[in-house]
Parts: sequence; C-alpha cells; structure tokens
Amino acid sequence: MASSTLEDGARGQAQRRRGCEHYDRGCLLKAPCCDKLYTCRLCHDNNEDHQLDRFKVKEVQCINCEKIQRAQQTCEECSTLFGEYYCSVCHLFDKDKKQYHCENCGICRIGPKEDYFHCLKCNLCLAVNLQGKHKCIENVSRQDCPICLEDIHTSRIVARVLPCGHLLHKTCYEDMLKEGYRCPLCMHSALDMSRHWRQLDDEVAQTPMPSEYQNMTVDEDFPGNPVVKTLPSSARGREESDMTE
Repeated sequence: MASSTLEDGARGQAQRRRGCEHYDRGCLLKAPCCDKLYTCRLCHDNNEDHQLDRFKVKEVQCINCEKIQRAQQTCEECSTLFGEYYCSVCHLFDKDKKQYHCENCGICRIGPKEDYFHCLKCNLCLAVNLQGKHKCIENVSRQDCPICLEDIHTSRIVARVLPCGHLLHKTCYEDMLKEGYRCPLCMHSALDMSRHWRQLDDEVAQTPMPSEYQNMTVDEDFPGNPVVKTLPSSARGREESDMTE
C-alpha cells in the first residue's frame, strides 16, 4: 500500500497539524526518488541520504482523506486546500506570502513581485530600489555563502547584497558584523563607513600635534624597522610654504 511508504511519525504529525516547520500545507509530497511521503523537500533531505528534486514531483497525498493524487492545489476527493499558494513548476504549497515564480531564477520567490526585478547579469531577483544602484557580479547567487558555505540561490534565508556586489545570507551577515565589517571575499567594507571616517578626521583635526613631534617623520629602512627622523630646517620651510599656497 502507498501509505506504507510514509516516513516514521509523519502520519501522526500530519493529522495533528498542517505542514511542517518549513511550510504550511495540507498535503504530503510523494518523492519520485524513493516513493516515500514527506511534508516537503527539506524534511525529505534531512532524513534521507539523497535530495528530492522538487521539479519531478508528480503526486501528493491529502493529509485528511489520505488519497494519493496528481499534484494540484485542492484535493480532488475531499476539497482540502493544499496551499493558499501553489506553483505547478516548483510544486510549492504554502500559505500566501505574496510568492511568485521567477522564470529566470527558475524557482519561486517571496514577493510581492512588483517590489523586485531580475538582474540578468547577477542572475537573481533584487529589490527594485537596487535597480541601477548595485554592483553586478555575473551569476553571483550561484556561489555559496562565503560564511557558512551553503547554497544561496535556493536558500529560504534572505540574502544580503553587500556594496561590493557579493552576497551573504542575512543571518551570516549579522553574525559577521559582530566580528568585523569587511566582505570575506574581497575585504571591501560591507558598511557605509563614510560617516565614521569623517568623525575620525574631525577628531584628528581637533587634536594638535605635540610640539616635540611636529618636525618628525617615521620611515622604514625595511619592513618592520621604523626609523624616526627629524626634518631639516630647509625642509620645514618648504613644507610650511606648501601648506600656505
């Protein structure tokens, strides 16, 4: 019987509540790879030694009447709504979060759609306020997050676009800021530091150089060997005249 392929404990869980920790849905997916029933691909992947290809799902099982049927939004037997949102390409069932399917990304995104645009060079959907205002890096979302080394493109975690154009998971970005502020890939600042630099410049300008150090410079004969030198009087005069021009 088809019901015998249900993973351990899933039937009881399904009867207690809709969906899983990942999605709110009224059906189980029949995995085409192993014929087992799981609430979603993530639940499947967490319990099996292989991954479920969402695009190959053909059948689902209703959590109420338990009828196995073709993947569709409503149960053909008892009219249970499997998902307020349903994508027939990704076979994504979930509550309505203003999702939309992006043909260029090849997967569903959380919208609303009008708030996003697909950058063809970066090959991902970005907020419309970044249109023409971000640094493009070809296929940037196909790279793994440099912090956790996990996939970004299909991740359910929101991606953060850095000024340098690289992407991090939002959670990884927040953890990174606890230790530093540079992109781990290119070492450029991940924050707008202009205000901070202005504050430092103001503090330096308001702190006069002690008189005993005003005519000294620090050079290096070779790396790691600083040598303090006193400017000759002729050089001091040239510097002073240069500053007044």
